[in-house]
Amino acid sequence: MTFKDLNLIPPILNALKDVDYTTPTSIQASAIPLVLNKEDVIGSAQTGTGKTAAFAIPILQHLANQPQNHKGKRKVQVLVVTPTRELAIQIAESFTNYGKYTHLRNTVIFGGVSQGAQTNALRNGVDILVATPGRLLDLMNQGFITLDHIKYFVLDEADRMLDMGFIHDIKKIIAKLPRERQSLFFSATMPKSIVKLSNEILRNPKKVAVSPVSSTAETIQQYLYPTNKESKKDLLFHILQDPELEQVLLFSRTKHGADKIVRNLHKKKIEATAIHGNKSQNQRQRALKDFKEGRKRVLVATDIAARGIDIDKLRHVINYDIPNEPETYVHRIGRCGRAGEEGISISICEPEENAYITDIEKLTKQKIEIISDHPYPQTDRPMNTAEKKEAEKEKQRKKQEFFANRNKKRGGQQGFGKKRR
Repeated sequence: MTFKDLNLIPPILNALKDVDYTTPTSIQASAIPLVLNKEDVIGSAQTGTGKTAAFAIPILQHLANQPQNHKGKRKVQVLVVTPTRELAIQIAESFTNYGKYTHLRNTVIFGGVSQGAQTNALRNGVDILVATPGRLLDLMNQGFITLDHIKYFVLDEADRMLDMGFIHDIKKIIAKLPRERQSLFFSATMPKSIVKLSNEILRNPKKVAVSPVSSTAETIQQYLYPTNKESKKDLLFHILQDPELEQVLLFSRTKHGADKIVRNLHKKKIEATAIHGNKSQNQRQRALKDFKEGRKRVLVATDIAARGIDIDKLRHVINYDIPNEPETYVHRIGRCGRAGEEGISISICEPEENAYITDIEKLTKQKIEIISDHPYPQTDRPMNTAEKKEAEKEKQRKKQEFFANRNKKRGGQQGFGKKRR
């Protein structure tokens, strides 16, 4: 099957040709005809399967086929709500790319930046609005946005939306939508809370499930490098000596850990940058732009910040920290090997993370190939319960010592910031 077989109009087919899209992915082939047929759709697909195009392309076709009214300001007819700023930007870029030969306008709004440019775009009139929940509600309350004319509503990455605590915001938004609309609902996983929410949003939806979260793309080669905790850093440098790793998305468990990895890479003259929740929006966009355009070889990300990172032809993902939830591993490595491209996933595993690898292999029903021929093999054993308890005590002691020393340097304070009496 090709996109031509989906009865798409020439302006959209020409735009898809410009971005080298010829064959639809499974989610696109299943969802596009349903959306074109004005059905409500609930879609379950892992990251990297092309679900943005699955809803953007048919929505653009619906709008392009409408009789055009050139009098007055354009009214927002399409609302796409998504959890993160990065993902919102990516979706808006996709609408721009696929709709470049149509008359349609889109804009994106998100928090963390001044609203001036966003409200100016809204004043000028747009057909398609991509938004994060907080900024959307804020601008609605200020009177810049009305949802009275929405014909198409998309809730994307619904599971992450709930994980990030947006459920009440989503319900406020839904309450403002017209009853007569087409609604599309996409989520990588489908726990009971997501199914309940979808029942509140959709009417007689058609279900599309492709590549459940328990599976990894067949195009991704997975490798495991066992090592000790103290040698993780050195093993990473060893792996990055391979010139084949030209562009690497590397995952860290914490924001502090991401910054530390970047500092260590800089010491080895490796160009790297971090993207996480403590970075400003401008810093995050600049980091992503520098990585995409090749100025930074390694982008170090936390899981929430990485949701929505969509980089064409990305081949390499490194798990510096193994996630304790196997589903997170599947999402992470899905950043490479996207839409049929080949990808390579490398996981650096310390003894305490061995159990996480076992859980991942149970979920995916795949064995990860172990690479033991490297200079920093795993020689330590995982700690027992008593050792873990003692290690946690030592960690807390060091934490208290750190804060006490920091506050003494600031003068007149001790402990956790209490003033001396």
